[in-house]
Amino acid sequence: MGSLFRSEEMTLCQLFLQSEAAYACVSELGELGLVQFRDLNPDVNAFQRKFVNEVRRCDEMERKLRYLEKEIKKDGIPMLDTGENPEAPQPREMIDLEATFEKLENELREVNQNAETLKRNFLELTELKHILRKTQVFFDEQEHAGLNPTESMTRALISDDNIARQTALGPVQLGFVAGVILRERIPAFERMLWRACRGNVFLRQAEIETPLEDPSTGDQVYKSVFIIFFQGDQLKTRVRKICEGFRATLYPCPEAPADRREMAMGVMTRIEDLNTVLGQTQDHRHRVLVAAAKNIKNWFVKVRKIKAIYHTLNLFNLDVTQKCLIAECWVPVLDLETIQLALRRGTERSGSSVPPILNRMVTFEDPPTYNRTNKFTKGFQALIDAYGVASYREMNPSPYTIITFPFLFAVMFGDTGHGLIMFLFGGWMVLKEKPLAAKKSDNEIWNIFFGGRYIIFLMGLFSMYTGLIYNDVFSKSLNIFGSYWRIDYNFSTIETNKDLQLNPSDKNQYLQIPYPIGMDPVWQLAENKIIFLNSYKMKISIIFGVIHMLFGVMIGLWNHMYFKRKINITCEFIPQIIFLVFLFLYMTLLMFIKWIKYGPIPDTPKTGPGCAPSVLITFINMVLFKPGTAPEKCSPWMYDGQSWFQGLLVVIAVLCIPWMLLGKPIMMMYNRKKQHYQLNNHGTENGDIEGAVDGMQPVSGIPQGGHKEEEEDMTEVFIHQGIHTIEYVLGSVSHTASYLRLWALSLAHAQLSEVLWNMVMRNGLTQEGWSGGIILWAVFAFWSVLTVGILVLMEGLSAFLHTLRLHWVEFQSKFYAGQGYGFQPFSFEIILDAAQSTAED
Repeated sequence: MGSLFRSEEMTLCQLFLQSEAAYACVSELGELGLVQFRDLNPDVNAFQRKFVNEVRRCDEMERKLRYLEKEIKKDGIPMLDTGENPEAPQPREMIDLEATFEKLENELREVNQNAETLKRNFLELTELKHILRKTQVFFDEQEHAGLNPTESMTRALISDDNIARQTALGPVQLGFVAGVILRERIPAFERMLWRACRGNVFLRQAEIETPLEDPSTGDQVYKSVFIIFFQGDQLKTRVRKICEGFRATLYPCPEAPADRREMAMGVMTRIEDLNTVLGQTQDHRHRVLVAAAKNIKNWFVKVRKIKAIYHTLNLFNLDVTQKCLIAECWVPVLDLETIQLALRRGTERSGSSVPPILNRMVTFEDPPTYNRTNKFTKGFQALIDAYGVASYREMNPSPYTIITFPFLFAVMFGDTGHGLIMFLFGGWMVLKEKPLAAKKSDNEIWNIFFGGRYIIFLMGLFSMYTGLIYNDVFSKSLNIFGSYWRIDYNFSTIETNKDLQLNPSDKNQYLQIPYPIGMDPVWQLAENKIIFLNSYKMKISIIFGVIHMLFGVMIGLWNHMYFKRKINITCEFIPQIIFLVFLFLYMTLLMFIKWIKYGPIPDTPKTGPGCAPSVLITFINMVLFKPGTAPEKCSPWMYDGQSWFQGLLVVIAVLCIPWMLLGKPIMMMYNRKKQHYQLNNHGTENGDIEGAVDGMQPVSGIPQGGHKEEEEDMTEVFIHQGIHTIEYVLGSVSHTASYLRLWALSLAHAQLSEVLWNMVMRNGLTQEGWSGGIILWAVFAFWSVLTVGILVLMEGLSAFLHTLRLHWVEFQSKFYAGQGYGFQPFSFEIILDAAQSTAED
């Protein structure tokens, strides 16, 4: 839990592994997931590394497994997922796995190839069956009409004069071809035949009612049977080329009816035989896939682990003897002992007698940032890392965000009813966590909701609390403690006077006792409800904002203390806290003074409601050094000596600006000169002539470059400090105003909820009787959909984004740099999850 407040302390280690034990040791480290290896061969091509052949073999095995997986999914066979996490196989087991996968792939490809051949034969026979059946029907129609089919085609193709001429010369010989074509190509096919053959062909076509399966793709396609009559070999060649161009399949079709019937019977016999063989082939394919489906998940895990190990080994260096592998890695200091135990286990498993050596190294590089998280803190840490990974050992905003994020969200989303819906949804995801996580959905929106289930749960819980404070439940109020208002008007007075208001100064109307918790329910009926809530929510927004920003500045102090930046404490933190406290915290104190000092009784001199000065006007006059104005018999000041005290605060706050702007650069220049002076004096006092000469060298030409570099560094310091000062001073004003979004969104949410109730739900409550129940049921369903869709989802998303902005900009800018890089350990769990998500996409 300590690393949640500040990232883990990391160290760079050098690891020496025997070649025969390296595989097993890296496997153990992968199961542990606490080591981030560095690439010691950055200039070496990926294809020239030592274990590139093993990586290729793993790629090939993974390709074969993906092929098996695709075939299993095609048949709809469930893949058994036992949830087991098998260890990475030993290198010698790779050969057995390769042989198994090779055998399965060859067997499956052979079965698929045979099945495709059989399906193609089956398709051809089926098409031939339909051709014989359709052409038989066509010839039968011509014979029933009393015509010879050839004669009827002749009359269709040749004119009467030509018929007479041809009859004199001899009988007319017509040829025909029959085939099958895709149904959608028939119109274009018919036009092409007519144009290419100039109308000298006769086409008849009939649709095949049942779809046929394409053996190559497995899709269902609709086709049509056609028969084309023509005269002469020239037209025959032309017709065949057109059929070939439209990918039509031609089949032999005898002229004689007896031959057609004989062929049809033979086709039916062959189709029955093919059906039997196809069934046996499909059964064999199914058995192979079922056997593979039982182990394919474990096979994927094993192959990916082997590949990850060899990929990691390619990052190592070989020593001169080629018997030892050298690695460099970042590890958490607290886990050094655990890592050494894992290395020892790997060495024992490999049978090596030489233990691995893990040495800590001294480095000036910035280590990676590693924050340990659990399932509860993981979502909040993801929100912070989305802005920027914390610098090494920098204060982590995540633990404070766990409280402030749902609370600021709830201030904007304050409704007990809507919060209850969100709370129940988040609670359901938390209770059903394990079964929902096991489903591993590929729906991105659902994964976002499920990943932030604890955030949603807390946001709903806090919203129920703020809704209770606002006394707002679906735009209605809860009358828990009754109302502390009493009405002494009679009914007729109320009916005739619509503008009557409750008078808090009248003891007969208001008991003048604070309400136990939250808002009095009578405000739900008041005409001036918006006016009251407007002032109330605006003030608490400023109060929460100033406290939040002050807390961010205080966290910055802890950063300066940890990194021992005394200059930053003196020249940044102190003027920053003074500037924020003397101006903006003072403004919030004025709000409390106003609430305590001024009461509702108008006859009280100087403390009546009419004498209460505006806090905003008072603050503006304070900054501009203008005197306050007030009505007669009222004082513009809330307390004695306020004028000179406010002037003193503004003067000190303004003096903090040059303090922030110039203090740090001047202190740095002074310290550098002091160090330089000490070095010079140290050399002279010890009688070291060479040291004294070296101390005098800034006059010469060579060290002037260093002096110039120092000046450039100081110039950068001045520029950076100027930007930082301007950003903080102007940001203090803009950030304080930015917290008014708490007020604005809270009012908007309450008003939208009230409008939805008045325009929708109230209409369902006006009807009586059984018809009223039906209307209420329909209206309630409509109101529920709008409530969940608009007020919970859309308004909730809006409040979430505004809360995220308040944390990223207004809060974290006070102390958080976010310029680090994340710790990415070599972990089988992370690698397998990433591979699975990629496969699902």
